[in-house]
Amino acid sequence: MAQHFAARAAPFLIAGPCVVESDQLNLRIGAALAELGAKLAVHVIYKASYDKANRSRLAGARGPGLERGLEALARVRADTGLPILTDVHEATQVSAVAQVADVLQIPAFLCRQTDLLVAAGRGGRPVNVKKGQWMSPEGMAGAVEKVRAGGAPEVAVTERGSFFGYGDLVVDMRSFARLRAACGAPVVYDATHSVQQPGQGPDGASGGLRESIPPLLYAAAAAGADGFFLETHPDPDRAPSDGPTMIPLDRLEGILRVAIDVWCCARAAGTAAARSQGGGRAAVEDRARAVPIARAKK
Repeated sequence: MAQHFAARAAPFLIAGPCVVESDQLNLRIGAALAELGAKLAVHVIYKASYDKANRSRLAGARGPGLERGLEALARVRADTGLPILTDVHEATQVSAVAQVADVLQIPAFLCRQTDLLVAAGRGGRPVNVKKGQWMSPEGMAGAVEKVRAGGAPEVAVTERGSFFGYGDLVVDMRSFARLRAACGAPVVYDATHSVQQPGQGPDGASGGLRESIPPLLYAAAAAGADGFFLETHPDPDRAPSDGPTMIPLDRLEGILRVAIDVWCCARAAGTAAARSQGGGRAAVEDRARAVPIARAKK
């Protein structure tokens, strides 16, 4: 089985629309992401949810549901060759989802649900667990323990912001190092949901600050995130779900190039600093070998 969260020369990328839409749109985004991954030498995992079960209002857009949603995701996988990630909300869904998805994801609101976490681990797929907006980094060690108890081959933890009063979130950049230390797992930065403003959109839907995505992403790249989570759409303002926090598809490459450069420079600097304790020349040589791949491909 392929490793999706393993250390590489560039961060891995989880990207796609918030929710499964039409085949035309799903495949358009998938093709663009596959091309981008090849261009930037980045491992891309396509994400989309078949059911947004935690909408704030009954009439909120939820997606096509389990059966139709998995069929649509299977078509993306077959057409693009990209691995697929999608959410699971109930333990009873894991078996069916694991037949299609390469990676299972636990939504932030469900990150303490023991039966779901253990069942996800038993699915035989890598699992990405999102940190609850009320959880400390150290508190996520229990969630990871439950997934590992189920036997998951890989586990990652995603930082997606912490509640800051009502209707807003903030990101503590110290949490990447703390999550990695507490959980012993790769850490992902969700730049999309971190800029949500819950309940601040029309009719109680989530609003968001899309313009804050790039600077926070660059900061997370420097602060130690191993991978990035970015929702994207050709026309976010017309998307059925989470439009205010999705990156326009035609802007994604430019944002990612900067983020990858920052990530590579930060890693090279950290390596050089560590090596400098054993000899200055080794540190300089280490830094030279770590020149960002993305920059060379421009």
